[in-house]
Amino acid sequence: MATGYLEILRARHALRLLTGTLVGRLPNATAAIALVVFVRAEGGTYSLAGALAAVYGVANAVGQPVLGRLVDLYGQPRVQLPAAVLAALSMTLFAFCGTDPLPLAYGAVAAAGLFTPPLEGGLRALWPSVLRREEQVHTAYAMDAIAQEIMYMVGPLLVTLCAALWDERAALLVLNLLGVLGALSVVSSPPSRVWRSAPREAHWLGALRSPGLLVLLGAFLFVGVALGSITVASVSYADGHGGDAVYGWMLAGLGLGALVGGTVYGARQWAGAPERRLRVLVALLAVCYLPLTLTPGPVAMVLLAGVSGVFLAPCIACAFIIVDRHAPSGTVTEAFSWLVTTFTVGASVGTGVAGPVVQAGGTVWGFVVPGAAGAVSLLVLLGTGRVLAAPARGGVVASSSENDPNRAVEPRFSSGDRA
Repeated sequence: MATGYLEILRARHALRLLTGTLVGRLPNATAAIALVVFVRAEGGTYSLAGALAAVYGVANAVGQPVLGRLVDLYGQPRVQLPAAVLAALSMTLFAFCGTDPLPLAYGAVAAAGLFTPPLEGGLRALWPSVLRREEQVHTAYAMDAIAQEIMYMVGPLLVTLCAALWDERAALLVLNLLGVLGALSVVSSPPSRVWRSAPREAHWLGALRSPGLLVLLGAFLFVGVALGSITVASVSYADGHGGDAVYGWMLAGLGLGALVGGTVYGARQWAGAPERRLRVLVALLAVCYLPLTLTPGPVAMVLLAGVSGVFLAPCIACAFIIVDRHAPSGTVTEAFSWLVTTFTVGASVGTGVAGPVVQAGGTVWGFVVPGAAGAVSLLVLLGTGRVLAAPARGGVVASSSENDPNRAVEPRFSSGDRA
């Protein structure tokens, strides 16, 4: 199982790009918990901490596709590094000024979210230039999804560790410094410096002019809703079954399940079109959410949380392949950034929906929400099968490759019947 992953990591520049991207994304991955911890240490309320985290999330959702389009237009170094520096400076301003005056705090946090560099989309745009075989690129997408799960499990621990060793302000400063260093490592690498997007047709919609991409984004909005609602329902369950420790174990189980599922999925090549495979994976994801409504004892519930996460990373990895197939020429970074934004917005919606549901119907109904959201995601994919089955680009010869700075003619990767 490990052979395919080791082959990728041994490829020139691959480990540097993956590690740099993960480190560069630490400020974003830890922003919510870091803001809550800092605001509480400053004497602020949970409401204020939640509001600031929400402002950061909204600004980040807006900034990702905008910066992604700029990366496609001007290259990675000219956008990613300045954005990382501006985001870090904004969060540094917040760290030293605190929550007083409040307008300055909101403005600094919003700027930090808005200028967060689209390192995720940038890495996925670089994989084809680093890994020359199509099947390696698909395995790299799975490895990318796995690495995300690890980062979201480790990130909160880093915040806690920094706060324990120094203080909550230091946690913000250290994580954002690491973010700049990670971005610097990526953009100073040869693949990032020479990468150029393919020629693009001028269009104000950019990547969103692809019907297939719109379908995928619609489906993944509800996958995000499912994930966001689970966190709220888990809090409600934990309140009656042991408190914060049980909640932590449930989220750890969810992350571990996704880690295992993504590892197994990426270890082999799959026959058939990825669009068809995504429908199966989303169906399995929705089904695996349903046992959570049984709300058994804590040990069994943690196991069910692990099962519910098994198909999450495979869904994300498969979606990466489909984004690459449907993104209009010259918009690949923007397209991947839209997927990040849509997933983030969906998770926020899920959090907002699950709260009133739990309040009105209890914990069991809170766990109904992710299953229902998964079912809606599947219906979107089933109802738009013809649109999603017609890639915007695939198996054609590009007059100018986004992976070749010398603009040499070469065949594009095509998922074809092997993905």
